Amino acid sequence: MPRIRDVWINWFEGEENDYNICPFHEWNAEDRIEVLDQAEIVKVTERLFDYVENRLEDLPDDLLNEIFQKSTLRKKMTRITLDYCFVMYDGKRVLAVDTLGYKTPIRKSCLTPKHERIVKEMMELDQSDCFDLLETPAPKEYHILSPHPDYMSGLTRKERQLKQLLFMAMDQLYTSGESAEIRYWFTEWDPSKYEEIQQNIDKEVIWQQLYEEVKAGWSSAHYELCQKMIKGQPFFEKLWNMQHEEEVR
Repeated sequence: MPRIRDVWINWFEGEENDYNICPFHEWNAEDRIEVLDQAEIVKVTERLFDYVENRLEDLPDDLLNEIFQKSTLRKKMTRITLDYCFVMYDGKRVLAVDTLGYKTPIRKSCLTPKHERIVKEMMELDQSDCFDLLETPAPKEYHILSPHPDYMSGLTRKERQLKQLLFMAMDQLYTSGESAEIRYWFTEWDPSKYEEIQQNIDKEVIWQQLYEEVKAGWSSAHYELCQKMIKGQPFFEKLWNMQHEEEVR
């Protein structure tokens, strides 16, 4: 298998959706960039690439056996052998993966444009067989805490993070809020629907209506609703402040 050297890596840990694995142009100065001294490159099918990129499920055993302890991380003057770390290529896309010694793709990273180009050039000449799944996985299920990619399409890194924070606040509202509280937040979102909203007393129906209006896109109205909903909630406020501290840096 081909190998690539001196690869810049920006790991995103525990992510099960590709939109949270930021491309190089979205890397921030405060991100912790590491360098893979060398990394094994494997050719995979589009199906396996999608599976690894968008799930946290076990990797095929034949793939794990092939790449076992063949990649190393450079830390200062030391080389650290990684059990299951590799760069995968499906003919179009490139992604680095590390399992932290487990069987699941816990850490994932895009590559810099330079290293991505090198991988593609190397693999165009490679005659290795593609790794694949033994069977087609069940369709992935999305939910408010793991939103469908359509709801994140076209958003910046900060907008995606704030939208996920908004969804977390809405999920809490659904779990613990009364119908009157949900009607209040719907009015905050769209004051023009005040009379219509007040006539609906069913918690499930009114929350679903609010979610349907909020789930697509990102706007100043989304920003303001998020800011208001998380106020007075220490955990959510901490996440909010972290996003704005990154912006200031």
